[in-house]
Amino acid sequence: MNETTSRTSSTAPGTPRQTVLGPSVVLKGELTADEDLLIEGQFEGTVSLEQHCLTVGANGHVKAEIKARQAVILGTLTGKVAAREKVEIRRSGHLVGDLATGAVAIEEGAYFKGSIEILRDEPKESPRGATPPSAVPQGAAPRSASGTK
Repeated sequence: MNETTSRTSSTAPGTPRQTVLGPSVVLKGELTADEDLLIEGQFEGTVSLEQHCLTVGANGHVKAEIKARQAVILGTLTGKVAAREKVEIRRSGHLVGDLATGAVAIEEGAYFKGSIEILRDEPKESPRGATPPSAVPQGAAPRSASGTK
């Protein structure tokens, strides 16, 4: 039962799960997964991996709108990429499209054409103890600090 053995080793505790679309796969449509995805073949459509990583392998050709936690491009990607954490374009990578992400890494030799929007988390509240300037009446701080009335 060689098949059972390979399943057991790929789902061992602590090992992240990853689906692979091999080099001979040609697929069009909408792809959603709750695990990492490696595309070595051809894909056209939309990819939604909100909590996971998309890797376009060195032989991969992808034309898609992508939403993922992270994206790593070693092959060819055309389309919009929204990656919450990071987009990496490796030396062999070729990306034409717009990025919206928390961080970008482009290796020397990689090709990129498009726009980049760096996403930042909005601060939820002002730091503790900080009083907005409009809340302190003009001249009130110096009098109370010196103790005179």
